[in-house]
Parts: sequence; C-alpha cells; structure tokens
Amino acid sequence: MKPNIHPASAPLEWVKSSYSGNNGNCVEVAVLPGGGRALHDSKNPSGPVLTFSADEFSAFMASARAGEFDQT
Repeated sequence: MKPNIHPASAPLEWVKSSYSGNNGNCVEVAVLPGGGRALHDSKNPSGPVLTFSADEFSAFMASARAGEFDQT
C-alpha cells in the first residue's frame, strides 16, 4: 500500500484522536468524498496530505490494530 501525497487543497474537517495530548504532535484524519481518508500533521496544517482509498485505509487500520507497526 502506497499512499498518495498531495498538497493541502480543499478545506476538510480534520479530527484528531481523543488520545492525543495538547502538545501539537498529532496526526489528524479527514473523511474524503467517496469514503477515503486524508491524513496530515497537525503541526503543519498547510503541508502535504496523505490520501487513502476507503479500502486502503481499512487495511491500514486493521494492520495497526493487529500490532503490525508496533516497535519492539
């Protein structure tokens, strides 16, 4: 899975996890038309945006829940 990288463009409704603190080091997610998702760094809201199709994002979340990205 390789995400698309785009500059920020159309206004999106960005949401950060309730687990995030107030230190500004957050990844925020927005729902795209068609059900995909966009991710960006809250410290750089006008910076690049990673976009995923609905299927790609679902696979990413399943992998994260399964611990595939855990660092040991």
